[in-house]
Amino acid sequence: MRIVMLGAGGVGGYFGAKLARAGEDVTFVARGAHRAAIAAQGLRVRSATDGEWVVRCAAVEDPAGLPPADAVFLAVKANDTEAVLQRARPLVGPDTAVVSLQNGVQSAEIIDRVLGAGHALGGACYVFAVIEAPGVISHRLLGRIAFGELDGRRTPRAERLLAALGKAGIPTELAPDIRRVLWEKYLMICAQAGMTAVTRVPSGVLRAHAPTWAMYRAIVGEVAAVGRAEGVALAADAVDTVMKNAEALAPGALSSLHHDLVNGKPLELEALHGHLVRLGQRHGVPTPMTQAVYAALLPHAAGAPA
Repeated sequence: MRIVMLGAGGVGGYFGAKLARAGEDVTFVARGAHRAAIAAQGLRVRSATDGEWVVRCAAVEDPAGLPPADAVFLAVKANDTEAVLQRARPLVGPDTAVVSLQNGVQSAEIIDRVLGAGHALGGACYVFAVIEAPGVISHRLLGRIAFGELDGRRTPRAERLLAALGKAGIPTELAPDIRRVLWEKYLMICAQAGMTAVTRVPSGVLRAHAPTWAMYRAIVGEVAAVGRAEGVALAADAVDTVMKNAEALAPGALSSLHHDLVNGKPLELEALHGHLVRLGQRHGVPTPMTQAVYAALLPHAAGAPA
């Protein structure tokens, strides 16, 4: 398949490199020294589970001039979504699948608004990987994808993409209700990202303090309540399931939001906690703990405060 990865950070770099290693035609859209290093020396992955390897791929800053792709993966930070999609218009042919691997639950709506209805597939990824140095991705945990058509159909393009991801050795689920899958991840990430960022400590420390862990659970419960108000078919035990998974996280587990915060980078705060707070207000669902996280992190949303 002809695949374009919009973004070559931890998520886009790791999954794009695995697809390229399996023989797919992958082009990265990236910026600065990272793009230059990929173009000159290839993309190196240092994986805690899969060893170290290098792939040679095209890496461009501007997708103009590239032919339409079979699939486009959206793997930039949520703050950059609309601008990147506007630049990616030439890549999108009549049957191009555009799959978001971003955090949050808004991406498919934005894809369809910018590129036209029918291109977006919902997607959720479960991985922790970061740029270690220009041209180098450090992969630490997990590496799974769930995706699906928004109407739940098993279309030919979804089947082709499922086959390509499977060939690349990426554990993948073609989900019949991708909206539910996205919200299940949203429950977890709002709590894990929010609490590790606000406290600046990992999962093991969060669990060691009962009031802190109670706040974590309260955030999960608020997201579930808002999701149900949105009409998402979450399971009755969704909160308990998320908490069980959170209890199983490695003691040192943090989050990409924490990583961005401590490194003075812009935060995906509006796509995560800000969006949840606004949905709660729309539906009349209280979200006091999520609002507390949002307020505490808002001064850092654009990067390190001056």
